[in-house]
Amino acid sequence: MQLQRASVRIVAPMYAGPQAAGELAAKIDSEQATIAVIGMGYVGLPLALAYAERGFPVIGLDVDPKKVEILQAGRCYIQHIGDERIQAATRGGCFRSSDDFDLLGEADVVLICVPTPLSVQRDPDLSYVRSSAESIRDRLRPGQLIVLESTTYPGTTDELVRSVLDARGLALGSEYFLAFSPEREDPGNPDYSTTTIPKVVGGSEPHSGDLAEALYRKIVGNVVRVSSAAAAEATKLTENIFRAVNIALVNELKVIYEHMGVDIWEVLDAAATKPFGFMRFNPGPGWGGHCIPLDPYYLAWKAREYGLDTHFIELAGQINRSMPRYALERLQLALNGRGRALRGSRVLVLGMAYKKNVGDTRESPSFEIMKLLHAHGASVEYHDPFVPELPQTRNWPGHPAMSSLPLTAATLARQDAVMLVTDHTDVDYDLVREHAPLIVDTRGVYRGSDPNVIRA
Repeated sequence: MQLQRASVRIVAPMYAGPQAAGELAAKIDSEQATIAVIGMGYVGLPLALAYAERGFPVIGLDVDPKKVEILQAGRCYIQHIGDERIQAATRGGCFRSSDDFDLLGEADVVLICVPTPLSVQRDPDLSYVRSSAESIRDRLRPGQLIVLESTTYPGTTDELVRSVLDARGLALGSEYFLAFSPEREDPGNPDYSTTTIPKVVGGSEPHSGDLAEALYRKIVGNVVRVSSAAAAEATKLTENIFRAVNIALVNELKVIYEHMGVDIWEVLDAAATKPFGFMRFNPGPGWGGHCIPLDPYYLAWKAREYGLDTHFIELAGQINRSMPRYALERLQLALNGRGRALRGSRVLVLGMAYKKNVGDTRESPSFEIMKLLHAHGASVEYHDPFVPELPQTRNWPGHPAMSSLPLTAATLARQDAVMLVTDHTDVDYDLVREHAPLIVDTRGVYRGSDPNVIRA
């Protein structure tokens, strides 16, 4: 797939900055700049493919040799991307994947797309960013542009990444260039993709910002330039904290209205008819994905450096983290009303992905619900058409190993309850309603009154 060429703001022969910047600008303008992308996950892989499809030579780097092996075989481990894009990019000679980080020396541009998780104490874990920066530092040469895309707190690019790179002895702004451009991927969203989502860019200094802006204009129609890397970092945090706070609000309203006998879904449907002053957010079993459960704590951690507390943000986190336990309590009450205890009951968790219609399980509340069910003595199974086997993660070590059960009348009938956690479109919810003895619905799939459906 060839994208329509976009105009760029800087043209090498007229470039008034340092010689190294002008030479890199010329390579970007002619689409000859070699781009290395560190991290072949949900952010890095589609970004690498977008540049390869534009015609840039692209190197996809990852520390996981299994990912590299799959990509080299022309296959893809991310469902919504598909094998054909990998094969086309590889066949065209624009994309190659490797776990050899010495290839960074060939790159004119390096894009860092690695995870930024939280520690057990919910402090930022920037070990992946630091190790990536150290790998770049060891091969850094004049004329390279480094862009961090991983979500983080304001100051990471200028403080952590720059301090690592500066140890090479090259001068920022004249010999090498550094910027931040937050990823805005929404896996599985049919309306927005890497090349259609506006791209925010901020440089550590002006020449870096110019080069990064020119680079992204090659694949994205709308590039939004901000004054600094810190402003770009704060933009991403603000977007996701806004969502986290509003999700917490509707989750709290859900609990309150449940006690009042009011249907939160009916209320939201009605409120959404107002053409101004209201933006809809839906309640659920918690929060998930790589960004929303993590980003608020990145800002809260950084704010403490300035002697500031983030009461509002941390309260939202407390509410969202409490929702899996609330769902479990609703299940316990429903079973008690039927003369059963949770201990010894068979429970099918319906949906393990953090959102519908994708196989992305990062920070999914389903895992917390499953752990709570195990802790209370329930016998737990799951069905998810996008997650055939549960991946091992830091929060889910993979014991016992579990695979998705087929969703059949027999599977449903032998359960004591079904916990509907992820509302995938391709699930026969009529079949579930007909054969499951009890459904705990955390997503508002079932409307109206049904004696076998409990909202949570």
